[in-house]
Order: sequence, then C-alpha cells, then structure tokens
Amino acid sequence: MAHIVILGAGIGGMPAAYEMRQELGKEHKITVINADPYFQFIPSNPWVAVGWRNRDDITFPIAPYLERKGIDFICQRVDAIHPKENRMVLANGESLAYDYLVITTGAKLMFSEVEGSGPHGGHTQSVCTIDHAEHAYEDFKKLCDKPGPVIVGAMAGASCYGPAYEYVFILDTALRKKKMRPKVPITFVTPEPYIGHLGLGGVGDSNGMLESELRGHDIKWITNAKVTKVEAGKMFVDEYDRNGQVIAQHELPFQHSMMLPAFKGVDCVANVEDMCNPRGFVKIDEFQRNPVYKNIFSAGVAVAIPPVEKTPVAVGAPKTGYMIESMATAIVHNIHAELSGHGEANHKGTWQAICLADFGDRGAAFIALPQIPPRNVNWFAAGKWVHLAKIAFEKYFIRKMKKGTSEPLYEKYMMRAIGINRLEK
Repeated sequence: MAHIVILGAGIGGMPAAYEMRQELGKEHKITVINADPYFQFIPSNPWVAVGWRNRDDITFPIAPYLERKGIDFICQRVDAIHPKENRMVLANGESLAYDYLVITTGAKLMFSEVEGSGPHGGHTQSVCTIDHAEHAYEDFKKLCDKPGPVIVGAMAGASCYGPAYEYVFILDTALRKKKMRPKVPITFVTPEPYIGHLGLGGVGDSNGMLESELRGHDIKWITNAKVTKVEAGKMFVDEYDRNGQVIAQHELPFQHSMMLPAFKGVDCVANVEDMCNPRGFVKIDEFQRNPVYKNIFSAGVAVAIPPVEKTPVAVGAPKTGYMIESMATAIVHNIHAELSGHGEANHKGTWQAICLADFGDRGAAFIALPQIPPRNVNWFAAGKWVHLAKIAFEKYFIRKMKKGTSEPLYEKYMMRAIGINRLEK
C-alpha cells in the first residue's frame, strides 16, 4: 500500500484527492493536509469584498466531505519537508511519512515586498483569501460612508491579473448601484505593459476590449507601473517606458485600495534544496514531476512557470483553473501508472488558459490554447452571458466539491459554456 499525501486543499488539491481516490481504489492511503479546516472558492472573493457573497456562501468544512470518500484529512501547517527521507514535519511537531507527495499549496502572498501594503499592518486590501475579502468589505463600507479616490490593481511581480480586473469593475458596479460612483474616482494601476496583457502577452483583442471597458466605466489607468511604497491614503508609483526607464513618478491619493501582491512559494516548499526556483516555486518536468525528487509532483500556483515575455516591470504568468485541474489529472494518472506497474509517468497536463472574469453585471471570457504564444486558439469576448456563466460555475464547482466528484470540472463546464470544441476546429 502506498501513501499519497496532497499538500493543499484548494482548487487543485481537492479535485486531485477525489480523482486520486477514484483512480487508485481503496488499496492505497490518501491524506490531504491544509492549514485551514475549510475549502474556499477563491474566484468568488471579489464578490465578498463588496458584500455580494459571505463566507458561508463560498466555504465549507473539508473533513466530512473527504472522509466520505475514504480520504484522511489533517488540519495543520507543514513546517518542513524532508524529501530525501520521504517525510514532512507538521506544525505540532509530528512527522508524517509519504510515498508520493503532491504539492498544491498555492502561494505565499508577498505584501512585505512593498512597504505599507497588505490588509494586516498595511494600507491596501486584497481578495486573495476569504479573510482578506471580508477585511476588504469592511473597508468598502467605510468608503461608502466617506467616498473618495480608489486604486485597484497589482504589484510588480504579480502573476494573476484577472481578480484585479474583476474587482475594479465589480466595485464600479456596486458603487453605481448605491448611486455613489460620481464621488469615487478610480485608477487601475498595473505592472502589465498594456491593459489586457494579463501575464499572457494578451489574448485576442483583450487590449482593445479591456481598454474600452475601462473607458466606458470612467476608470483611468497606469501601466508599466511599479508601486514603491504605500502610506495611509497615499500610494507611490513609478511608471516605466518600454526600455525600462522611469518616465513618471506618481503620488496617488486613495480612500480605498485593493492591490494584488506578488507571489512566492510557501516556506516549507521554498526551503527544500534543489526543488524550487529562486521564487520558491516547484520545478517540474512535462509530467508535473520534480526532476530531482521523482516522487514529488506539483500543480497549480505552486509550480514554476517562466513569464511569457520580458517586460519593463516584472509580470508573472498566471495559472488558471482549467490549467490547474488539468495538471492535477495528469499527476493522478502518472502516480497510478507507477503504482499499477504500467510504467513511469507519461501523462501531460493541458497547459491552456481558459477564464471567466466577472465585471459586476457583465464580464469577459478568454481562451489561450496553448497559454504561451504562438497559439492555436486566441479568443476573447465580453458580454452579459459571462456574468451569468461565472455565477453558474461558482454553484457548479462548490456542489461538485461537496459531492466528491472527480470529473474535470473546468473542462466540462467551459466546453459547454464557451463552445471550445467549435473554436478548435
């Protein structure tokens, strides 16, 4: 009997656990480790930040749902991984051995890289966790009581831009519904070289369409932007040209700000010698397997993916939900192949970017197949249907996670919602 440990119970870890159980049967032991006792559907956090959702809508306790499938759950932080010994050390001091380790931890949020940023001890908000989103909602209510300038965007080195675009449009919609939008000037600040770059070098006409959306919502923007410091009510931003030279320095006032931070690998992962890149993300081969430690696999935000191109200000490449689930599926098949004696790992993830971004009362969808150019499919569209599809997907995903299904949720839903089969032809 092999013991497979999945570190992280998010959009990658939970589906991986269910699929692992279905694929491997009951003869192998599966354990999921997560620092929090609950699953959180992170894509809904921008809605939480304006009061359109609450914690109970998008979270549920992990343990009972995993236990129904015969999967063990440990609610602990992992302090150290010792891959040469095939074991890890938990925060309570206990040691846990494994035969295979699947790392789906997500990332460490690096608010510390910009002085004065972050929701705890800083002056900016975040939608990266449910706790942060709730904190942002409290600040949003203060904005409604005392309207003033708003800044939304991302810090240099961020690698997930969809939530920033979502939040700026959702916030705009929420303020319009309250008849307060004329009192709240909004500026979008991003390290992207142009609006709609998304860390992907653009997708279809994402540049033109997103610029049009921002103009239509009276939102100003600064690109090639690096936030250098944040003070109470003031953000300091350097703006660069295409050659990497500072062309303007801005001091932007704000009453409310949501800025996505740069990511790094979580400490217990980043500290493993020879396993990660300098930012602490797990190096993997084409089969999602670490080249040094062959029984360690990784999926999602935790993996090392190089930027799609060089930019004046650091811009990371995103890992979208469809890509994450595809990675997890490949890992499951590769571990099954080894355990069943059918050879070594030979399954590859589908590194394709598919995303639904809500804009409050409409939205945008994009498909990049593959994620890194040149592409077979390079498609971007906007409309009311995306807003409705995002709501439907939220309900669909949470229901499936509670049910314990292992089907490829993103692939199934997105193919139906967008018609990807037709687009590929």
